[in-house]
Amino acid sequence: MIVTVTPNPSLDRSVALGRLERGAVHRSERSLLEPGGKGVNVARALAAADHGAVALLPTGGAEGSRLAELLAPESVSVVEVPIEGTTRTNLTLLEPDGTTTKINEPGSALNRGELEGLRSRLGELAARADWVVACGSLPAGCPEDLHAALVRTSRSAGTRVAVDASGGPLAEARWARPDLIAPNLSELAELVGRELSDLAEVVSAAREVRRDDVGAVLVTLGERGAVLVEARGCWHANSRARWVRSTVGAGDAALAGFLLAGADGPEALRHAVAYGTAGVELSGSRMPSPGDLRLESVRVTEVDETRHLDGVTL
Repeated sequence: MIVTVTPNPSLDRSVALGRLERGAVHRSERSLLEPGGKGVNVARALAAADHGAVALLPTGGAEGSRLAELLAPESVSVVEVPIEGTTRTNLTLLEPDGTTTKINEPGSALNRGELEGLRSRLGELAARADWVVACGSLPAGCPEDLHAALVRTSRSAGTRVAVDASGGPLAEARWARPDLIAPNLSELAELVGRELSDLAEVVSAAREVRRDDVGAVLVTLGERGAVLVEARGCWHANSRARWVRSTVGAGDAALAGFLLAGADGPEALRHAVAYGTAGVELSGSRMPSPGDLRLESVRVTEVDETRHLDGVTL
């Protein structure tokens, strides 16, 4: 079983437009309401592969109830922590060429009792889990070290833990010694405090993070694939999407694929990229299932750190 924790879940409404024009009145071609939040998406992808997934969520108001209702048909088990506020709603605008514009609400603040409830329920679930995945942004006013606290709670239960976050929350979680972090390129650059312009620099940055007792670093690079840096070595994998329908949730799908394939080594990286590629080929924030994968299209190579990778720009 894998438990995902999403402190700031959402209802995600995707609206398809012919063309987005600032200041104009638009008529949508279609719209879709889906459960949202990085950890929610990871759980959805796990469930689509018939892997046991539990989504731990603070929920409130009619929106929170609707979120749980939407997850039920996808076979995601939901454990709710009731909050006084309401679950946020995000809006995604989709254009025919694959351009995605997101408008995210900040989310309702969690009070001290609600935060303690979230950590307490995680402690109960982590004791029975193979992995805990702490994901996403934090609600307004939430302490930046929440993901770090979730890591410590999970490790105290003897459970492996991954973090997929950004900014201050990721920086704090780094020092809690997670088994895996899964930043994208810009998030890794922010974490190490410098621009990363080629593959060699990405590997160097990931190695730097691993020296702080982070077990492994999975870096998603968008259309350029992903890099895995762990104790046994480092690899780069990429695959070309046949078309791009939506980039929403592609990184979440990649993390789910990595975990489903054992979270270790080049084959897990291959699955991560296959899942991420399949994700962008699907509309809205729909998560791919095994039948959507094209594993044969993913090229995995070991990164030679002894030579500068000229021409491999990011």
